[in-house]
Amino acid sequence: MLKPPSSIRPLAAILLLALAITCAPTPRAFAADTGSVQNESAIPADSIPKPILAAVNSPDRPATDRAMDASRQPGQVMAFYDVKPGMHVADLWAGGGYTTELLALIVGPTGKVYSQNPPPGTKFQKMVDAWQARLKQPALANVTPITEPFSAPDVLKGVPPNSLDAVFINLNYHDVVGMGFSTKTLNQTVFDSLKPGGEYCIVDNSAKDGSGARDASTIHRIDINYVIKQVEQAGFRLTATSDVLRNPKDDRTLPFWKMNHMQDRFILKFVKPATQVSRNESSPVSFGSQMQ
Repeated sequence: MLKPPSSIRPLAAILLLALAITCAPTPRAFAADTGSVQNESAIPADSIPKPILAAVNSPDRPATDRAMDASRQPGQVMAFYDVKPGMHVADLWAGGGYTTELLALIVGPTGKVYSQNPPPGTKFQKMVDAWQARLKQPALANVTPITEPFSAPDVLKGVPPNSLDAVFINLNYHDVVGMGFSTKTLNQTVFDSLKPGGEYCIVDNSAKDGSGARDASTIHRIDINYVIKQVEQAGFRLTATSDVLRNPKDDRTLPFWKMNHMQDRFILKFVKPATQVSRNESSPVSFGSQMQ
């Protein structure tokens, strides 16, 4: 075979490399490996992906869920987390199933949702009853229920390791802290269940800066930096935040039920890195009142 002149070979190599990059499949973003954090705001309503809009507007959703949409902004939140059909996801402390149903409708029949709640008891019986009734709906046939306490060593029992695209805990991380459960065990379980590049999605009620876990069991709020530090210690990297649920008028001293569910809330996106890094290499990211 004739070889091209030596002066052409470098150009050919560059062209082949560019073609390979262009044709390669687009992987799930691994922004966590770069240490950068994006701060995002609401997107135009017509930019929300159609599967998400279809789920939010589904006539099968109960009226009680729809009534909460104005304060929870599910279209914006699910778009921020880039939830798509076919994904395998989990909803921790699912409560009555508000988030579980949205996830089930978005990921569709080719996807899968693991919905976890603590075992029924005097305190949680009504909640678990509502959750179990919801899961009987045909639209939630892609949901696998998990009834495990947060004191268990594996709250996502039965979920294969490295199998999930995303794990959600919506407005309940503070409860795990406030009730004295091990967030170290929880976060490690979530880490192990996620694929490399998988997302840990946390939405919660913000407490005053520097308050740590002080308000978790009283006014049901938690310091954003406390959460970030705990989750990053498990090996995650914070990659993005959203201000969609921020309320600068909230001084963060009242429980959410006294604020008509318009309390200041933070939205955090953590990613399991494509490659494990030493925790000593991770630079903690701090967010203060400037986010307000």
